[in-house]
Parts: sequence; C-alpha cells; structure tokens
Amino acid sequence: MEAFVVSLSSVATAEMGDRTQLLALVLAARYRKPWPIVAGVLCATLANHAVAGLIGAWFGRQLSPALLDAAVGVSMIAMALWTLKPDTLDAQAGTTSNAGAFVATVVAFFLAEIGDKTQIATVALAAAYPNLLAVIGGTTCGMLLANTPVIFLGNAFSNRLPLRAIHYTASALFAVVGVIFIVRAAQHWS
Repeated sequence: MEAFVVSLSSVATAEMGDRTQLLALVLAARYRKPWPIVAGVLCATLANHAVAGLIGAWFGRQLSPALLDAAVGVSMIAMALWTLKPDTLDAQAGTTSNAGAFVATVVAFFLAEIGDKTQIATVALAAAYPNLLAVIGGTTCGMLLANTPVIFLGNAFSNRLPLRAIHYTASALFAVVGVIFIVRAAQHWS
C-alpha cells in the first residue's frame, strides 16, 4: 500500500503544470471529447510507466539495498529540484494527426512522457519498491488524478491553480522521500 500511495502522490503533485498536463489541455481544446482523451492518457501512461517500471525493477535487482536506497534518494532529490522548474509545451508536442482524439492522445502522451520527470520517478519508485504493480498503478492513477480535471474543465480550471505553490509542494514531497531513502541507505551502511 505504501508503494501505491507514495507513487500516486508523487506523480499527482509533480504533474501539476507539467508539459503533459499542458498537452492534455491542448488536446481537450482541439478535440472537445474528454472521454477518449482520458482513455488515451490512461493507455499511454500505463504503457509508458510499465516500461519505466520494468527498467526500475531490473535496476532494483542489480543493486545492493544500501546502494539502491542511496540512488533512489539522490534521484528523488534531483526530482525535487527539477520540479521547481516549470515546464512549457513546445509547438511540436501540441500537434496531432487527424486520427481522432484517442489515437492522437495515446501517441502524443506516450512520446511526451519519454524522459519526463514522472517517467523517471516511476523508474526510481519501481527500483525502490518490490511491488511493481502498486508502483505502476500509483503513478498511472496520479497521472489521471492530475490530468482528468484539466481535460474536463480546461482553461477555467488550470488558470486558477496556484502552480507556484503546487511546484513547491511537489518539490518538498520529492525532497522528503529522497531524504527518507538516504537515511535508509545510511542505516544499511552503519
């Protein structure tokens, strides 16, 4: 349960103001079909985070518990710093084909998530927690939790969010998780 809750809360707060959240807003404005877009986000996130989770789980098996905790702790602190830098959506990421809302969303979200902070967080969390399904489920639910309101409510909702405060909260959350893992690593070494 801890893996699910940490994964969900980490990704949900980190996703606020992220480029994929901006992409959800662009897709919602273009297609005006929220349910296929939500389904596309779900499918793309599941696929992307499953790959990231498998990579993270593999790394988790290769490292000693102390080294793994230290690596996850350092990566979470790096995520805390990265979260303080707001994302922007470049023009190319917002372009979609005429294939329809669902296909356009799946393709755009899958590609936008490659190398994104939520994907990297998924790798780190999957390395840290043995329950891969809980991590992937948590990160996917976190992504949906952050993006579904944007898809349904569009600009009216996103313009009212205190993004600066959300970025600081997400950064603090990543920093706390990072420190916890670094303390665990230090306990392994002592």
